[in-house]
Amino acid sequence: MKAPTKVVTCVSASCLALTVGVHSQQAQQQPQTQTANRAQAPVEAPAGFDNETNGMIAQPVFDTDRGIFEERDTIAEGLGPMYNAQSCAECHQNPVTGATSQLTELRVGHYDPRSSQFIAPPGGSLIHSRAIDAALMEQVQPGNEVRTFRTSLNTLGDGFVEAIDDFTFHAIQANQPRGMQGQIVMSPVLEAPGSSRVGRFGWKDQHASLKSFSADAYLNEMGITNALMPNEDASSGRSVAEFDPVPDPEDHDDDVSAFAAFMRATKVPPRDIVLAATADAQAGATLFSQIGCATCHVASITTAPAGTSYAGGTFVVPAALGNKIIHPYSDFLLHDAGTGDGIVQNGDQTTRNKMRTAPLWGLRTHNRFMHDGESLTLASAILRHAGEALFVKLRYAALPDQQRLQILTFLLSL
Repeated sequence: MKAPTKVVTCVSASCLALTVGVHSQQAQQQPQTQTANRAQAPVEAPAGFDNETNGMIAQPVFDTDRGIFEERDTIAEGLGPMYNAQSCAECHQNPVTGATSQLTELRVGHYDPRSSQFIAPPGGSLIHSRAIDAALMEQVQPGNEVRTFRTSLNTLGDGFVEAIDDFTFHAIQANQPRGMQGQIVMSPVLEAPGSSRVGRFGWKDQHASLKSFSADAYLNEMGITNALMPNEDASSGRSVAEFDPVPDPEDHDDDVSAFAAFMRATKVPPRDIVLAATADAQAGATLFSQIGCATCHVASITTAPAGTSYAGGTFVVPAALGNKIIHPYSDFLLHDAGTGDGIVQNGDQTTRNKMRTAPLWGLRTHNRFMHDGESLTLASAILRHAGEALFVKLRYAALPDQQRLQILTFLLSL
């Protein structure tokens, strides 16, 4: 593995943490493209809650893909037999299509202390909230004492996240202090069998590409089988074949690709520029960095150069996404911050009580915080932090009231 090309620590009121830009091995195999991009300084990614393309695709194409993302599926189109929502937009729609919402999913399982193993129930840890037939309605069975809700995730700007080079995540991890280094999970890229990348999507970093993420959600959240995930989920371990009227795979129009194209073309969540310009928000930004929040909630990351190829060429970074500076306030790595949900998915058993650092961009559009949505104020969310983040929480709690309010003002500007 080659060392990262550049690692810069930037600490100020407007740029609080790690700015990392690296070039991948794939990019180095394309010297003309890489040389052209290296000569260009990175630029800010476009931001906005405006339902407009980031430039990756034309607006009419973006609008068409957004319409597919918003489309409500029916039983005749393959919905179910168990599902949580009828469209992507049901879970990703605040304040515009692709953002977050108040909707949650339920996951359960059992932890065996003798073997230190998490054991998912028959049919998997996801307990669907809806079914097309009452006989299939899933229930939490006895013995599954591990129970958690998961809030819907924002997907705006995720094309830029997909365009972050794996080496960038390794550089971020290497710059974190001992005891706070995030865990990297390598996740399979479903559209490129045998390939994997650093996981970055989902609460457990279970996916590394937006097409894989879309295929997973189409099956597990809407019950629609597709080319990448062609088999129906079981209902608590029971076959659903007799209740499934549509032959598999059910995604005949390749909606999975449209979902991925839409997310790749979205702008990043914008800041409240009026609030961000206030003295309190700027002071809060500095304090946010000083007490250690920015160690995991990384303020600035630079995407890979345009032309960089991943997963056997299934994703090539376009000019609209390449060499762009984003401000996600996340390292996208797994951490034990004292709020782990006890669920194991793609990673090994060490991920059981770890969660992906929640990106804070767009935070002002939320009123339920943390992975389970159980914190109803930002202050209570901060005070829930423990584990790797314990000393950060203690520093926050020790601040004078005015400085704590300044940090909250800064967060509400995101």
